[in-house]
Amino acid sequence: MEAIQDILKHRILILDGAMGTMIQRHKLEEQDFRKGWFENHEKSLKGNNDLLSLTRPEIIKEIHAQYFEAGADIAETNTFSGTWIAQADYGLEKYVYDINFQSAKIAREVADEFTQLNPSKPRFVAGSIGPTNRTASISPDVNDPGFRGITFDELVNAYSEQVNALMDGGVDLLLVETIFDTLNAKAALFAIDEVFEQRGNRLPIMVSGTITDQSGRTLTGQTTEAFLISIAHIPLLTVGLNCALGASMMRPYLQILKQKSPFGVSAHPNAGLPNEFGKYDESPEMMAEQIKSFLDEGLVNIIGGCCGTTPEHIKAIADLAAQYQPTLLPSNS
Repeated sequence: MEAIQDILKHRILILDGAMGTMIQRHKLEEQDFRKGWFENHEKSLKGNNDLLSLTRPEIIKEIHAQYFEAGADIAETNTFSGTWIAQADYGLEKYVYDINFQSAKIAREVADEFTQLNPSKPRFVAGSIGPTNRTASISPDVNDPGFRGITFDELVNAYSEQVNALMDGGVDLLLVETIFDTLNAKAALFAIDEVFEQRGNRLPIMVSGTITDQSGRTLTGQTTEAFLISIAHIPLLTVGLNCALGASMMRPYLQILKQKSPFGVSAHPNAGLPNEFGKYDESPEMMAEQIKSFLDEGLVNIIGGCCGTTPEHIKAIADLAAQYQPTLLPSNS
């Protein structure tokens, strides 16, 4: 199969949309998150979507297929909370390997099926590595500013376990995403580099940060350029932004990345901002119209969707992106 780095020279690639949004359409109950694995678990598991790769794999497989049918080139594994740190809230630390391995395996099977149907459009699997639910840079206790809820070494340990399982499951690349604390991301990248060294195998890496509001900063206070500088020591396929903002609000920060980044640029924005009920109102047509400005300016090499985006959104984006030639990747990406 042609390497993703080579394909990016010829066309803009499409990342899939929101796994959580699609899971919500199924209106699942507690038993769906327990089936066959956690029947007698003492804590409530509803909403722990990563578990569905074990308990309802057919749903996850169907969602991947819907995104590929819509035109996605890259599927993200159902592993956003796939570390022992995130799973500790549910008492499921010992199942982290299974969650990541099975999630990667499901996505791999669907990707291979679609590649076989159309070998001229190979499909890829990105191992989704979320930020965890703890921050290494900010104290969770306002009365103790020096306290930290997690250490760098603990983060490295958690990410190493996740990366090994994702690679065992057959991912093509790794996506460190929704980064609100760059120190967490640096731990993830350190862990990835260590695992690559141990395994003697390196995969492409995408990194995607989150600008939390119109101040243009991450939650821990970094500007877009500072975030880029903090992670640029690692050879990356792309650096980009996702979540928190809709496409129109994300554009100025993508412009900074395009101007300053030595790598390709990715984006997967939300379908606008959530309304008072937590729903995303931006239609596929509305979102595609905003993303058109990204493409007109040559800002992105990989484009997809985050919260609130569906296969309909991805189809609208894919149809639009097919009309554009990619901008050249920097020579060292």
